[in-house]
Amino acid sequence: MALVVPVGRVPTVRAGRVPRTVDSGGSASLAVEVDAGPGVEFIAVRLPGPDAPGPGPVHLLPRAAHYASRLRWDAWGEGVDLRPDHLAAGRDALLISGPVTGPEGRRTVLPVAEPVPPGPLPPRVAGLVGVHRAPRPGDGTELRAVRPFQLGDRVRRIDWRVTLRAGAATGLPLGTLHVRERHAEADADLVLALDSRVDVGAELADWSIGPEGVRPGGSLDTAVRAIVGLAAGYLRQGDRVGLVDLGRPQLGLPPGVGHRHLLRIRHQLVACARSAGWAPRPVLRAVPAGAVVVVLTPLLDDAIVDCVIGAARHGAAIVVLDVLPKDLRPDPETEWGDVVRRVVLTEHRARRAALLAHGVPVADEVTTALRRIGRRR
Repeated sequence: MALVVPVGRVPTVRAGRVPRTVDSGGSASLAVEVDAGPGVEFIAVRLPGPDAPGPGPVHLLPRAAHYASRLRWDAWGEGVDLRPDHLAAGRDALLISGPVTGPEGRRTVLPVAEPVPPGPLPPRVAGLVGVHRAPRPGDGTELRAVRPFQLGDRVRRIDWRVTLRAGAATGLPLGTLHVRERHAEADADLVLALDSRVDVGAELADWSIGPEGVRPGGSLDTAVRAIVGLAAGYLRQGDRVGLVDLGRPQLGLPPGVGHRHLLRIRHQLVACARSAGWAPRPVLRAVPAGAVVVVLTPLLDDAIVDCVIGAARHGAAIVVLDVLPKDLRPDPETEWGDVVRRVVLTEHRARRAALLAHGVPVADEVTTALRRIGRRR
């Protein structure tokens, strides 16, 4: 029967277009058109699904069909979410075409920007405008002092109540003119330093296994999400935010402002995660004078402690945000699992104590880090 059926053309699988760059937690509809041609009984196609990460499972479809699926991106990073591999077979399996490896559909999934309410930062002396109180006088809104009138003061700054009280104290209808002096308002610099050398989760047994991507809920995932939230919050109020990769300094970004700079930071964090890996010596450099540095690290080696303490000795205002998972679980397959867990936590506490002894505050969450930043003023 299959010998009398003419052999058709090579089967084709065409997929619709999906944006190359998407946000984490987003979704999109994907339309796939399958045209196997005559002489084909069925065709097996690998198609993505909303609950199947990666290229997805294999579906058996008729020789001509339209398939619609919903793609969803829960984890940020780079990866393949579409590769329509297919194999076509005719009656009695006398006609087999494939398997054919389909073209890869790669996506760059950006970490979602959830702005964190920003706290105060020490303003830079060179700043001209901003939302932070500067130590010098200027045209701000916060009162700095009330002083006698000087040549060059504006008349609208005269405090008539203080002037009248000064006159009453001397028995005169009008005393020495006094003016209200206010603080200038300046912008500030925030540098976010990412320790991309290690990415660990709560399971100690998985620390020796290199993940294919970023561990969901791991130290790198937590640090990147915190960086995006801090950057979005401070950029919204007009501050300058920069990015430093402690493992690969060439991937850093200088401080900038605006929404486009936030998008640039999100793209660069994906690049930092793609190049993440062990580096024996973290490097913290190119920090602007007067900037506050937030170092996000799990504090798993002494090199990061020496790097932070060295930068603090050179006058940098540093706050460390500890991103080590709090519920570390020992390896259940070895009797030394709990001992290893206690050793890791003991060394971790010793590194935190060393930072505190050198005047570097350590926080466990973003809100606490913001309070630490405010105290650095």
